Amino acid sequence: MNYYDREAAAAAIAKQPANEQPATVSRRADQPQQPRSLVELKQAARRFAAHCAAYKGADTGKAVLQIISTAIPFIATLSVMFYMVERSYALTLLLSLPAAGLLIRFFIIQHDCGHGSFFPSRLANDTLGRTLSILTVAPYGLWRRSHAQHHASSGNLERRGIGDIDTLTVNEYLSLNHMQRLKYRLYRNPAFLLLFGVPFYFLVLHRLPWGHPYRPRETWRSVTGTNLGMLGFYGLLTLLLGWKSMLLVALPIVIIASIIGGWLFFVQHQFEDTFWEESKDWNFQVAAIYGSSYYVLPKILQWFTGNIGLHHIHHLCSMIPNYRLQDCIDANPELQNINRLTLWQSFKCVHLKLWDEKNRRLIGFAELGRIRRAVA
Repeated sequence: MNYYDREAAAAAIAKQPANEQPATVSRRADQPQQPRSLVELKQAARRFAAHCAAYKGADTGKAVLQIISTAIPFIATLSVMFYMVERSYALTLLLSLPAAGLLIRFFIIQHDCGHGSFFPSRLANDTLGRTLSILTVAPYGLWRRSHAQHHASSGNLERRGIGDIDTLTVNEYLSLNHMQRLKYRLYRNPAFLLLFGVPFYFLVLHRLPWGHPYRPRETWRSVTGTNLGMLGFYGLLTLLLGWKSMLLVALPIVIIASIIGGWLFFVQHQFEDTFWEESKDWNFQVAAIYGSSYYVLPKILQWFTGNIGLHHIHHLCSMIPNYRLQDCIDANPELQNINRLTLWQSFKCVHLKLWDEKNRRLIGFAELGRIRRAVA
């Protein structure tokens, strides 16, 4: 019998006791046992949601301080890069790394504005978000809409395709023909996905009202507004500094930032013990807390990435601004041990490509081959 036969998988699940079906269970020895049944997962998720709710709400003082602490080093770094671009381009490229980190920090601020959590005022959030989109090159309105849908459907097998990385189940992959499998393998290749796909998405697709999961007339305003803002801002810098210097400084920063940002988004949901479920059993809170990682980064990297590594908390309560996420997790030891993923452990996630519906975890193509040979 084929190991991945749908009826066999359904029968295996049906043999489990009631309330002991869908579950996300950590298989790493360095993490405590997670709740096993869907009922237990829901109870735990509700408890975590109640804890996180206490940390909702923006703090204008902290928000302004975060803008200042990001803008000053960003402007200073850019100034040195433009000064050195024709003197030592090697140093200019080296400085593009911290500049890209600061751009990511700006993107996280824009991200919080999209959730309405950065400032108390919606007008202030939208104004800052649209302004920052000129730097991040991500249209604020378009991104806000697709990201909201990502939050609303994350972990739902029947609502994949908006604001996430395409992930097939094992059965779906096995049903493809040879050419379709090859295309999926290419798409999921980390070199293609991160080094080409993500920069192309930000630099090219975000300049067009087409190629998004919405009708062009629903996206053109956000895309065109961002493009006009970029034209004015970068056009002025080009007049002042020259087109060559402009490209040699700005392009590496945006490309590096997009690659790192793409990696962050990848490891936030593409880890072995993530959570996926059919609509009938899908639960928002369970998917949020157990389908998102806690990416434990060195403090300096956590600062550059605006605490976005505390992603399980963010998905559970997106109204917590990034500058309050650390306080939230510090106050709850349980949250510190859910889907914990260190920087070194995260590199092992690149081989994960498919959702194994029977064993309820992400696996790679090599493991799929071994399993199929074992049951042949």
